Amino acid sequence: MLQRRDVLKLGIGGLASASSAQRVAEAQTPSPAAPQPFDPGVVTEAARALAGKPFKAPPADLPDAFANLTRDQYSAIQRRPEGLLWAAEPLGFMVEPLHRGFLYAAPMRLHVVENGIVRKLGYNATDYDFGASKPPADLPDIGFSGFRLLLNLPGGSPEPVAIFRGASFYQAVAHGMDFGVKARGLAVKVADTKGEEIPLFREVWIEQPNLAQGDIVMHALLDSESVTGAYRFTLRAGDATIIDTECTLFARVAVENIGVAPMAATYLAGPLDRRRVDDARPSVHDARGLQILNGRGEWLWRPVSKRETLQSSAFVDDNPRGFGFLQSDRSFERFLDDENHWERRPSLWAEPIGDWGPGAVTLIEVPSDSDVNQNMIAYWRPKDGLAAGSETSFAYRQFWCWSPPASPAGAFVLGSYGGKTPGGGANGKRRRFIVEFAGEGISGAASLRDTIPNLGASPGAIVSVRKFADAGDKTYRVQFDLDPGAETLCELRLFLESGGKPVSEIWLYRWTP
Repeated sequence: MLQRRDVLKLGIGGLASASSAQRVAEAQTPSPAAPQPFDPGVVTEAARALAGKPFKAPPADLPDAFANLTRDQYSAIQRRPEGLLWAAEPLGFMVEPLHRGFLYAAPMRLHVVENGIVRKLGYNATDYDFGASKPPADLPDIGFSGFRLLLNLPGGSPEPVAIFRGASFYQAVAHGMDFGVKARGLAVKVADTKGEEIPLFREVWIEQPNLAQGDIVMHALLDSESVTGAYRFTLRAGDATIIDTECTLFARVAVENIGVAPMAATYLAGPLDRRRVDDARPSVHDARGLQILNGRGEWLWRPVSKRETLQSSAFVDDNPRGFGFLQSDRSFERFLDDENHWERRPSLWAEPIGDWGPGAVTLIEVPSDSDVNQNMIAYWRPKDGLAAGSETSFAYRQFWCWSPPASPAGAFVLGSYGGKTPGGGANGKRRRFIVEFAGEGISGAASLRDTIPNLGASPGAIVSVRKFADAGDKTYRVQFDLDPGAETLCELRLFLESGGKPVSEIWLYRWTP
């Protein structure tokens, strides 16, 4: 696995030559028929040129036969094996262009770069098996909705490793995983009262991989009403699938609410909020919480929760070191779901490359009653947003993994549990919480005796605090009751300390009725 110090040498910001810039003055024009050399700076120049023009939504030209497909009908459309790009070549990866239809109507123009020469991939209906559906006759080039990357190693069976879709969504998995948490190219105006803005990947250039290098490089042109962007993704598959992202953003207008390295996960039920869900499964989620390593070196753990109203939380920071949605439950018994296998969903951890300055890791919790909705959203929000006409670059590394590449040196939160206090207390409103810690920070009996919980609520009152230490299991549980009084929102904060120093990550939680 790549080490955290092995960061990329950034190169997407290079300027294209004058002739290249001229070729991309109109970013959505078809590629010339004559072979053209590929210059990554072309994507940057295309994004810059596009930012100088008003946003134009992609054409809604999908034939009704595809626009009205059900989920099952769409899933039945399969690319024929002979239509997979690089399937017969020992390159380590192959590409499956994905059909448009169902929810995936937005077109994505695909190009491949082979031996330094770029060519556009054309749509041909004969490349697909449509199952029981019958495509219209004489279909034009309707483009693609995105593409799937498959690992194709000598002696092994092809294995899906990533999916990129037109609405700037992408997912990845490592060996043995099922797809779960999603990333996005950019988040714009999430939870805004005037509505969210959804950026698109309009065009993607996929470079021919090299088996010896073990990676595949993709370039993407992002577009939305407020922002355009040039992206470079470098993907490596292994025990963890790693995607290095470099992007330059061009703001058409000033944007205050912007989200970098955004990710989305499903959370419907868990041991903190069983009262809100009538579901036979004990837990339903592909992320149990948001972990943050802030610029001060503090580890934070914020369990996510099913909410009755939309909730937004900001963890103010300067130059964050990492954040991500973690799926810390890996036991089937935690979920009892033979269809979805939530225990096989990846954790997604993002590490900035370089300094990001002041801002906040932002968590949005959206009410949902369905396990198909990815209702938990996290991203980095720069303090000053993007100024109109600005050009801003970011780089980061994402780990799609069973566990993140780094963890707290002390104790970490093993689990969080909540319910009604027996009897409800004097006013009947008290809620009981149990937070369990584990790890080397509390490994010995002497250490456990000297360890005390540091606990607070704002507003509200903490009552009846108890601790239960187990030297054999190396666990430490804190049980406490929250009396919210007349409050409808209380912020809870808990960590363990010994000798006046923290020995655990910081547990944070927002209680609402």
